[in-house]
Amino acid sequence: MKINIIYNKYISDYKKTLEALECSLIDKHIEFKSFELDSMGYFGDFTFVIGGDGTLLKAARFYAESKIPVMGVNVGRLGFLSQSGINEFDIILDKVLHNDYQVEERLMLTSGAYIALNDFVIKGCSHSRTSKFYLDINGKSVCDYIADGLIISTPTGSTAYCLSAGGPILNPKLDAIIVTPICPHTLNVRPLVIPASDVVTVKTGDKPLGISIDGIEQDCADKITIKATSFKANLAFLKNDGFYSVLRNKLHWGISPEG
Repeated sequence: MKINIIYNKYISDYKKTLEALECSLIDKHIEFKSFELDSMGYFGDFTFVIGGDGTLLKAARFYAESKIPVMGVNVGRLGFLSQSGINEFDIILDKVLHNDYQVEERLMLTSGAYIALNDFVIKGCSHSRTSKFYLDINGKSVCDYIADGLIISTPTGSTAYCLSAGGPILNPKLDAIIVTPICPHTLNVRPLVIPASDVVTVKTGDKPLGISIDGIEQDCADKITIKATSFKANLAFLKNDGFYSVLRNKLHWGISPEG
């Protein structure tokens, strides 16, 4: 096995983690090559990513078409997708070398040249005011919103901004798209879950749309059309780390408050 290591130089303590990871690979005589996040390349057939979820999102998108699995080594904050820490790395590495891990294919969304593993967030270019948004699905008008914005999310992104905006939690293995309004000005508007085969178009009656993709701001546009990509991201997890245990351990989901 050959290993890619991706690291984010803007995260504190990345050097300590990178050096520890590289030393472990050298001790086990495993070939590897380290890449900074903004200059990723292809060397190995498995990838470790040092950083938080944002770092992992970018690496997962980069390696998706080549079907190279990525596993996160969390040195960020929550690390919802990056399930392992450097203190456990020797154990994790042994499991990876013995194929004792699982790869989950995750739906991604695309609009033109842009790809998102979490979400497209659509707002008016003037972020200080509400806007009117027109939602079409498969070329047919579905809903008009007066809101601060819309989130078009994958199941992976359902536990990110979508969840904070009141959207549903979806198991990331599902093929579905979530449309969640941000602070809508009507009580009868609720999040919408649609098949991944549907094509979503959002327009505005006001100024052009402001768009961010996996948290990265992009140029404004008059409308945006979003659909599922033809390929999926490949995230690697240890076999004992199920989605529901991560919900419970990291988001404290389903845990009763203490008296």
